[in-house]
Amino acid sequence: MPRDGDTFTTKEGFIFNVFGYEHPKSRVFAFLKYIPAKFKNLFNIKYLENTWTYRQTEVFRAEKLYTAQNYQNFLETFGTNFPQYVYFCPFRSKQVISAPLDSARDIYVPSECLHHVATLRNRDSLQESTLDLITLLSKKSRIGISDFGIHGSIALNMHTSKSDIDLVVYGAENFRKLEKTIDGLAETGALSYVSKNRIDAARRYKGKYQGRLFMYNAVRKPEETNSKYGVFTYSPMTSVKFTCSVQNDTEATFRPATYGIKEYTPADATSALSRDRVPQFVVSMIGCYRNVARNGGKMRVSGMLERVENVETKKVHHQVVVGTGVNEEERIWPL
Repeated sequence: MPRDGDTFTTKEGFIFNVFGYEHPKSRVFAFLKYIPAKFKNLFNIKYLENTWTYRQTEVFRAEKLYTAQNYQNFLETFGTNFPQYVYFCPFRSKQVISAPLDSARDIYVPSECLHHVATLRNRDSLQESTLDLITLLSKKSRIGISDFGIHGSIALNMHTSKSDIDLVVYGAENFRKLEKTIDGLAETGALSYVSKNRIDAARRYKGKYQGRLFMYNAVRKPEETNSKYGVFTYSPMTSVKFTCSVQNDTEATFRPATYGIKEYTPADATSALSRDRVPQFVVSMIGCYRNVARNGGKMRVSGMLERVENVETKKVHHQVVVGTGVNEEERIWPL
């Protein structure tokens, strides 16, 4: 079963990224990243000016990948023209984007993509820089090369000389090791951090190496995936805005990113909750909010309060979801 960080192309030429680790039987939750030229006008969205070429086919990318408006546009277009990519999730009681596994033509796994690039005889300068960076990170962190991967345009062999280097490291412990390693390399000047905004500065996941922009994120190892689709039901309740403290950041590095929280403090009267509804977790479906706060740190959050019930034990807890796909105002801001 594909997992978060994997990419797949479909028979129609769409390019999807797998989202998360819980999937229905014979399907996979995913978000649309690239649209082939022949279907461009079906989608009522703004596109980046840059284009890419995947196997002689020109593909386009939305100007903003992670907006509620675009997600609803994707759902509408798929529902009208490609209904196989819309799935009614009975555990969330809503339609979501999900691809049947038999629609996949090619699947790109980051670790396998890295191995492929490493075996090429005639690598270009970007591929060489990618391998140099991973070799350096592996040596300094003592993380095996097999626990690294690449995704993005390099993995699909549709990069240009200006493309970014998108790295994957497998495992929570390895991710924390890599963070420390990159901190040390930044102090020596071997690489540098790049921060365009407060979120970048909090995550410290983006940098430059040999003049090239790189980013790195975490993917669970198989033994770290202990949840299954269908164990919980999720019922949306009300939109809330609040501040809180992080008490558990163990799951915050992955996607979805889960923060254990305490000290829920409503921002206004509409966000005040009875004791039995105070959330224990903040869950971000939006990748940019991974790892933006650590244990003891504070966050300002706006999202949807959900009631979560274990269908087997009937135990109930509450969480706030950021990135439901229905409200543009859902976000996390580190304080």
